[in-house]
Amino acid sequence: MNMTTLLRSLTFLGLILLLPANSFAADGELCAPFMDGKVDDSLLATMLSAAREGHLYRIDKDTSSVGFCVDSQLARIEGEFKEFQGGMTLNPAARKDGQTLVAIRAASIETKSAFIKSMIKGENFFDVENNPEILFVSEKLEWTSKDTAELKGNLTMRGTTKPVTFHVSLVPLSAKSAGQAERVLVKATAEVSRAQFGMTALTSLISDDVQLCMTVEAMKYQAINFQAGNGKH
Repeated sequence: MNMTTLLRSLTFLGLILLLPANSFAADGELCAPFMDGKVDDSLLATMLSAAREGHLYRIDKDTSSVGFCVDSQLARIEGEFKEFQGGMTLNPAARKDGQTLVAIRAASIETKSAFIKSMIKGENFFDVENNPEILFVSEKLEWTSKDTAELKGNLTMRGTTKPVTFHVSLVPLSAKSAGQAERVLVKATAEVSRAQFGMTALTSLISDDVQLCMTVEAMKYQAINFQAGNGKH
């Protein structure tokens, strides 16, 4: 991955898509989910700089969700992750390549059925004991209209990394345009093959196609926590 290319152009939508509510706590944990070689240090430095300059948004956890849907012979299976962290840069003036990072704790999955939840967390599916984290790192943003785009990047699950494209729609909630909004509503979906990530169990009963889905209400982040050195990691 060419990190210079990733860092060259920071864009609005790259920020607001997946940033969790607790990512920018004053205790300096902004970088923690992406350290230990998960992403390049220069990218983390850029995100911290964007935070200081007010180019970050954060999700309102109470009105946001990250989950998946998959069809089976018995019923449609839906799951929602309760714990996720990440960050996105924002530059309303540049509608070019964007940068998004998100880390999800796989074991935080919840479903309507305790049996389904246990099966999904098990070794045949997410295998959360050996693969506790799901990671997404974006590479490119392509606008398809004034309020829709395709966010392309790499998704890592069960130790396997594959390209994925999220189809995104954006609605400003508190301004006339998304570039000026203090709050925005973002919906994003993507379809992936579970077999590509080593989930090959029960192929006769459960579809290989899995839909990833996110609905997030994002708020412009105030950089007060990064004053006087609080943004160090």
